[in-house]
Parts: sequence; structure tokens; C-alpha cells
Amino acid sequence: MPDITSLPSYPPARDGDPADEAIPSHPLGVKPSGNALLATHNLRDAIGAFRSLPDELVLLLLESLDGPSLLRIGRTCKALYAFTRAEELWKALFVESHPADFTWRGTWRSTYLNLPASKVPMVDCSHLYSDALYRPFNCAHIKLDPYVTNIPARNQIPRLSDLSAEEFHEKWADRPFVLTEPIKAWLVYKDWSVGTLLSRYGQGTFRAEAVDWPLRTYGDYMADNADESPLYLFDRSFVSTMGLSVGQPDTTPNAAYWPPACFAEDFFSVLGDVRPDHQWLIVGPERSGSKFHKDPNATSAWNAVLRGPKYWIMFPSGDKNPPPPGVFVSEDFSEVTSPLSIAEWLLEFHAEARRTPGCMEGICGEGEILHVPSGWWHLVINLEPSIAITQNFIPRAHLGAALDFLSNKADQVSGFRKNVDNPYQSFVSGMEATYPDLLEQAQEELQKKAEGKKRKWDDIVHGKTGDDDQNQGGFSFGFGDDSDAEVP
Repeated sequence: MPDITSLPSYPPARDGDPADEAIPSHPLGVKPSGNALLATHNLRDAIGAFRSLPDELVLLLLESLDGPSLLRIGRTCKALYAFTRAEELWKALFVESHPADFTWRGTWRSTYLNLPASKVPMVDCSHLYSDALYRPFNCAHIKLDPYVTNIPARNQIPRLSDLSAEEFHEKWADRPFVLTEPIKAWLVYKDWSVGTLLSRYGQGTFRAEAVDWPLRTYGDYMADNADESPLYLFDRSFVSTMGLSVGQPDTTPNAAYWPPACFAEDFFSVLGDVRPDHQWLIVGPERSGSKFHKDPNATSAWNAVLRGPKYWIMFPSGDKNPPPPGVFVSEDFSEVTSPLSIAEWLLEFHAEARRTPGCMEGICGEGEILHVPSGWWHLVINLEPSIAITQNFIPRAHLGAALDFLSNKADQVSGFRKNVDNPYQSFVSGMEATYPDLLEQAQEELQKKAEGKKRKWDDIVHGKTGDDDQNQGGFSFGFGDDSDAEVP
């Protein structure tokens, strides 16, 4: 049996340094709208026809303007200057323009306009009261300690010193856990510090959400930004970009990393060169992370932390388990709606989430690796500047789930190259050639599951309970006549 280790030592709230210490003042002095109740003067009174519009609608209208227009309207009064300073406006303009050569200057506005800090006017807008303008600033400065410490015992993600492949398949394939030992050797074989990556690969281009930046530029961004949702480097091509070798050290002497033994079985490998995206380098500053999501194509994943701890909060999959608090999904699960940022979710829903059955939380520290089972919702936030490697895989416990997803949710399949016309058939063909017995077993289980759902539906439609075919008390569809119309 694996050894259960103690919890990590991410610092709890400290005496004399309370986690909920005051948020600093907004750089322009903007205050929450509630402060206007006792105010004798409000800068918003000077914005003319915009005065009757909600702040959110004002910002929405400003989204339609280009950079010069935002500058001009911002010069008309202090209130509109504050509105036109909203970072999301300038981030959208920057991403759309996608300049090939630029210098990061601390904010999206300054970077887009190429303004050094000394040229940015700081106008006093202390008599402007707006939640729409203050909320992003507040979210960018919340203290994380209250949300990542004092985790209830029932919620704690198990921590294991190590795990064999057999133990994983028998007991742990459907459960999140943290491994505390297997990847520490990676830190010996290669220096994964931010400084080393920048010195060796600083000129290489990496994907950070919607932009492709030199790693050196992204390092500048990491060191100096105040974004509510910091830009997250999530690059699928890092192995080739960095010229890395991946494999066990006994067979690949220069290997930079290798999958832990318990995750070695990966049925997506039968696809060879046409397998979907499955390995990523993840780099981000404190407060960066991923909002609630499930991993693609019904895969499981492991996430190895090379630098900086990560906080995870997770919820189980399954038809009987609702999405996490504050998360809403479409009927076919193709669209997910949640708060605009991780910080906003923490402020509004974290307390409720901790009370929700099935909630699991934990901190994955440097040198540790976390397992994400197929179908589990998870939110991740970096507690310090972080570097991690993650890889998606299909273990035998979730082979059926992957087959079902590829077959029945083709519109949601992702990561395959355009030359793969039928991902499901490609995967089945690979499994038939390599693991025919396991494929047959998984397909039989899916067929039984489908038949069971159909029988249950028929019982509901025809009013049956168990084996009682004569039961007349159940629900049935009726059409108001004696027609032979087809009943589902």
C-alpha cells in the first residue's frame, strides 16, 4: 500500500500579518459604488448622456472604439478618463493588433501605446464610485490565504508518497491524489527555475492564451502586471521548441522529464503522430490559473509542479453530480459559464463550494504531482510564480469514457490535427491493432450501459416498476386518441 504523507506546509495566516489585510487604494482613487451614498460630489455627474447608463454598458460601448478614439473621449472629463483606463479595453486592442515587436510596460494600455511609466498621468478620480471599475482592481489584490488554508478534513485531497501501476488501476484511477516523491528526480536532471528557462529559451516563442510571445517578454509580464486574470502561458509545443528529450532516464540519458510509473499506461499513444495535443508547459505568475473545466476528450491528467505551489479545488464527474457552485453548463455540456475571474469565484462561491458534497481541495507543492481523473471539474490557482508540466492520458479505467466521448460528442473533440477526419475511427483502429481484447471489453461495457439506460427510459415511459408489467400507476405519454403514433 502507498504511504500517506502529511499535508504540505504552505504558510497559513500569520500573526501580525492577517490574510484579510486591507486592499490598497485604486491607483486613480476610484471607490466602490456604495461609497456614493454619503458622497457630496460624484464625478459621474459630468459624463452627460452616459449618466443614465449602467457602468457595465458604458464599458461595453467603449469596447467598440479604437485606441485614438479612447484617448480622445478620455480627455473630456475625469470620469471618462477612468472608464477609458479599463485594462480589458486595451488588452483586446493589443491582442487584435498583435504587434511583432514591443516592450511590456506594466499595463496593457501602456504597452499598446508604448508609454513609459513616467508618461502616464495619474488623474485624481477619488470622487468616482463604480463597482465595474473597482471590482477588477479589488479582485487583483485579494489575499489568497483565507481560501487555501484551513481545508476541512473531509475535503482534503489524499497525499501519497508513491504509487505502483497496479495500485493506481485497482484503487486510484477515479480519485484525485497528490504524489509527493516521483518527480523530484526531474529537478536533479534539469534546472527548471524561471531564471534558467529565460536564459536558455528567452528568445523562443511560446503560446500564452491568445498571444505568441518570446519567453523573455512573458517573463517581463510575470514580473510586472496587476491583471485580475493574469495571462497564463500554456504551450503545447514546448518539447520541440526547447529541444527536450522525454523518456525514462535508463533509456533516454538526456531526458528532461518522464511520466511517473503509475501513469505510464496511456491508450491514446496508439494514435502515434496523430494523437491530439496532450502535453503542455504551464508558466504563470501568482494569481494566474485555470477556471473550472474538465480535461479534453474525457482524458485523465497528471500535473507536475516544478516551481511554486498550486491550489486545487475539484468536484466529481457523473450525471448525478451537479457542476461546482457558480458554474453553469449547457444541456449538451458544450458551453460552460462561470464568473469572469478566479478571484471573483473565490469571493462569491468558495465558501459554498467547501460545504458542497464531493468537494476536494489541496495544495500541490514543488516537486509533487497531482492526478486529475477523467471528467472531474477542477479550478487551479498559482500561489507563487509557477512552472509545471501537465500531460493528458487514457488509463484502462477510462477507456470506455474516451470511446464514448469521441463517438457521441464529436463536436466537442479537440486537439486533433485537421488531417484527422474521424478521431473516433482512428482511435478504434489503433486500439484494434494494439489492444483488441481491451477494446472489445470496453465496447461491450458501453453497449450494456446504453441498453440499461434504454430499459430505464422504457420503464418510465410505460409506467413499469421493476418486473411488474401490469403496473398502471406510472407516467406514460398520451396523444388524446387511439392512434398508433410512435411512443419514444
